[in-house]
Amino acid sequence: MLVHPISPVYDGNSKILILGSFPSVKSREMMFFYGHPQNRFWRVVSAIYGEPFPETVPERRSFLLRNHIAAWDVIASCDIVGSSDASIKNVTPNDLSPILAAADVRAIFVNGKTAEKMYQKYTEPRLGRRAVALPSTSPANAVWSLDRLIGAWSVIREYTEG
Repeated sequence: MLVHPISPVYDGNSKILILGSFPSVKSREMMFFYGHPQNRFWRVVSAIYGEPFPETVPERRSFLLRNHIAAWDVIASCDIVGSSDASIKNVTPNDLSPILAAADVRAIFVNGKTAEKMYQKYTEPRLGRRAVALPSTSPANAVWSLDRLIGAWSVIREYTEG
């Protein structure tokens, strides 16, 4: 059983919440979200907001907060083999209420099908809030080009402005 080692990123100005499923091996090593160099999350969001690619953890944390984005994962603990979402079993979900109490979150987005499935099963019934599913930025989702991902993910910007 692995316990999620990364604290959520949010503040009182967060307008959206982006949830993954559970951190990859690389993200757990880096102690921050989307740490695998082939994951396209940081390339996608930096392109959407017209900012330079954030390289370091402090740069990434600052990027999220500056753009009113809260980030975490659906799963607090689970059994997982490596980074394989398909292997996830014995799920305990994260409690999102501290984030939602601290910020006026306009929309919740999930990064990929596993996050969507886990959110719908464990979180949506408790919160009574639907999440918008976005295509996974994982390198395993090779059918989606970087340009297609940027196009699909651009919807987040309308919730973080104004």
